[in-house]
Amino acid sequence: QVQLVESGGGLVQPGGSLRLSCAASGFRFNIYDMSWYRQAPGKERELVANITRAGGSTNYADSVKGRFTISRDNAKNTVYLQMNSLKPEDTAVYYCKARWYTVAYWGQGTQVTVSS
Repeated sequence: QVQLVESGGGLVQPGGSLRLSCAASGFRFNIYDMSWYRQAPGKERELVANITRAGGSTNYADSVKGRFTISRDNAKNTVYLQMNSLKPEDTAVYYCKARWYTVAYWGQGTQVTVSS
């Protein structure tokens, strides 16, 4: 059974940090490219960052460059998103996604709220 389970979300003040984790099971994690997406209320889901299967290449949305870092540990079947200097506009549900060619799996999401 394929599972992607996000954790690490919560309420944080502007300027604070959070580290999201996405634990994968039920598929060959190390051949999948991994991504983090987010969806704010009333907005479409958007790509935040992605990382290739071996971790050799990463890409970020312009809005998070220099503040967020995506990484993965293939030995632990886990992908991470380190989020620093958080802003209120980063408030959203964050989802991880696994993709291998046309095969894609999604997690259930974790809420991140940035507010004072």
